[in-house]
Amino acid sequence: MVEVRYFAGAADAAGISAETLDATPDITVGELKALLSARHGARLAPVLDVAVFLVGDEMIRDDARTVGPRVDVLPPFAGG
Repeated sequence: MVEVRYFAGAADAAGISAETLDATPDITVGELKALLSARHGARLAPVLDVAVFLVGDEMIRDDARTVGPRVDVLPPFAGG
């Protein structure tokens, strides 16, 4: 099982703030992006393309990296 938490625009695009997927923790970021795009449709796909994936304390953009049991989807944030 992999817990996915969505923040800001990612939560808006997915329509939820968190979900648990029936996937093994050795799923890669690329595989996760494909799974989430298929699951949530065209609104989430472009967000995933620019998002950073927080795994533990590490921010990951590499599609070949594994996500582990929990991953946070962080879209670009603006502010000032």
